[in-house]
Amino acid sequence: MIPPYTRAVIALGSNLGERSDTLSAAVADLVDPPEVRLLAISPIVQTKAVGGPPGQPDFLNMVIAVETTLPPRELLQHCHAVEQKHLRVREVRWGPRTLDVDIITYGDVVSSDPELTLPHPRAAERAFVLYPWSLIDPAAELNGERVGELAVNAADFADIATFDGFQNRAAEATSPGSTGASGAVERP
Repeated sequence: MIPPYTRAVIALGSNLGERSDTLSAAVADLVDPPEVRLLAISPIVQTKAVGGPPGQPDFLNMVIAVETTLPPRELLQHCHAVEQKHLRVREVRWGPRTLDVDIITYGDVVSSDPELTLPHPRAAERAFVLYPWSLIDPAAELNGERVGELAVNAADFADIATFDGFQNRAAEATSPGSTGASGAVERP
């Protein structure tokens, strides 16, 4: 008997190397096994690093929704294996990385296990997770609040910029018709 599928939301980020290519390849790796099916994929956004050492390169971030038969810990192990495939190094907390993969939610599971806290303990404060998530599921809620509302109230919301693969923050800040120095998404 096949176990039932559970919907999970997974956030991906990269600020080293070929960030966009890494995210694309990581999504393919995450949904490669038959136990994980892709339901939705957000656009990529560019953000400043939140926390960690100063002076880090900007991150590219995205969110995917999947359904999976893997239990939460096995899904976490799978996410860590994908990070390792993309040469993730864990030397400095919140430091620069080729790939970061976090499980944000796993169905309605609530867990305070320090190895896998669900929902993700800082997701409700991070626009770089909430905003892309709201784009693929506008009705989504986290801790009883709409993720879109949480996103616009998050401290890092002003630093989110759209990313189409051709942008350069310095060029964006000086080009005619730009969205401003940060390229930030306007608040609704």
